[in-house]
Amino acid sequence: MPDRGDAPGAARPPAGRRPVHLRLRYLGLVLMGGTAGTLARFGLAEVLPAPGGLPLGILLINVTGAFALGVLLEALARRGPDVGRRRALRLVLGTGFLGGFTTYSALAVDTALLVSDGRLLAGLGYLAVSVLVGLVATAAGIAVGHSGRTTGEQHHLGSGR
Repeated sequence: MPDRGDAPGAARPPAGRRPVHLRLRYLGLVLMGGTAGTLARFGLAEVLPAPGGLPLGILLINVTGAFALGVLLEALARRGPDVGRRRALRLVLGTGFLGGFTTYSALAVDTALLVSDGRLLAGLGYLAVSVLVGLVATAAGIAVGHSGRTTGEQHHLGSGR
């Protein structure tokens, strides 16, 4: 089955226009946000304790990031289409900052280290709690973002372009 981009009549960018994900402006926003998010995560991970060798700081960072991403994306979606300012905010804060801030690769490494140290239950528990609490945090963030103003209430702010 061909993907939608190959289907006859599928929407394509106008001739001479790069797709959004290849535009330097948007790549720069993601780079700036990602750099700041990575630095914030590094700083927090350095000061948060790891009681009993459990990387609870990374757990807290990932759960906080999941919640914030839920709030951000829901709030932006409720305010209108992903264009202009809303797209820029989504890319710099969501994809960039929160993408750099959260670290599911560290979750995988920390889990593997716990398991390889003979702490199978701690490793599997850490993994399960991280994923489940992250899902709950995302849902809570979406609920918080949903409780904001709707698109119709935002008409006086302009189109966001």
